[in-house]
Amino acid sequence: MNSKTMTYLALGTVVLVVGYFAWKLTSRSAYEAAQYSVETSDGDFQIREYPSIILVATKTNLEKQGRDGSFGRLFNYISGANEQSQKVSMTVPVFMDAEADSKSGTMGFVVPQTVAQQGAPKPTGDEVELKTRQGGRFAVVRFAGSLDRPSQDAARKRLIEWMALKSLTAEAEAVEFAGYDPPWTPGFLRRNEVLIRIQTADQDDSE
Repeated sequence: MNSKTMTYLALGTVVLVVGYFAWKLTSRSAYEAAQYSVETSDGDFQIREYPSIILVATKTNLEKQGRDGSFGRLFNYISGANEQSQKVSMTVPVFMDAEADSKSGTMGFVVPQTVAQQGAPKPTGDEVELKTRQGGRFAVVRFAGSLDRPSQDAARKRLIEWMALKSLTAEAEAVEFAGYDPPWTPGFLRRNEVLIRIQTADQDDSE
């Protein structure tokens, strides 16, 4: 192996190493994640218990994947567009929800625990608000690839079928989607989820 080939190999190795660490620093592992406990795991499916979470949220068109300005409005909030001009750390996942068969919904960033405990600053941007995502039990399916509408619909169908097999009843028609990765993450490495809130025994008794 000549010196020129060795030089190219060395440069290639450096590029790969730098690229790997750059990806690690901007991937989901670099951010605080919403906390939950796992009750049951079954392949791609889980039943989880979530505590109540504070979100900073805005209206979104789910088919536009944040390209309608919704992601930018939330990013402005964590960059200081709030009453305290406070920079807030990015977290994962980005939650999105909508009624069944609806294009419009809500996109929300999870407010870090320490910020929420101290009192999250109020947004100053238009169409941005703080809201509480109520805790509870959720059926969840995880999938890779794109979080586009066909993928969402396919994953939701799989989750509903799995819930039927497990005799789990959805609390309502509303479905949540969660994306954990920045847009430059390769599709096969992406972590996407569909979440459906499970109806509790107390709710069954009250009906």
